[in-house]
Amino acid sequence: MVSGEETVTHSGKIRKISGNNAEIAIIAKAGCVSCSLNNVCSVSDMKEKIIEVDLRQIQHYREGDDVVVEMKQSYGTWAVLLGYFFPFLVLFFGLMLFLHFGLDQGLAGILSIVLLIPYYSLLYLLRNFFKKRFRYNIQF
Repeated sequence: MVSGEETVTHSGKIRKISGNNAEIAIIAKAGCVSCSLNNVCSVSDMKEKIIEVDLRQIQHYREGDDVVVEMKQSYGTWAVLLGYFFPFLVLFFGLMLFLHFGLDQGLAGILSIVLLIPYYSLLYLLRNFFKKRFRYNIQF
């Protein structure tokens, strides 16, 4: 669901509260879930995802409570860029560079794919930075 132009919201349920953090289960739905043919179509998708929310400002929630979680829409754009677009650029420019140096096409393709290992390793090492940067909030 999109609320306004700046935030994206999802309804969820608090599964676990530990300290100042809460684990919230949200149901991520594809856009065609509401279609009447979703039972026979393999495109429709519905998955439960667990996210962490900081509860420092809010202390009156308990496990099992239904909540609405929001995140800035620009964070979703950055997530798509980091997860899909930038790796594509690494693959593309790596392939062009290896082909420019005269490597065989198969070897150039394999080496381009191998370039993704340092990229995703860097994202993994920076996961705590991204966890602080990409924040979910509970709507009041």
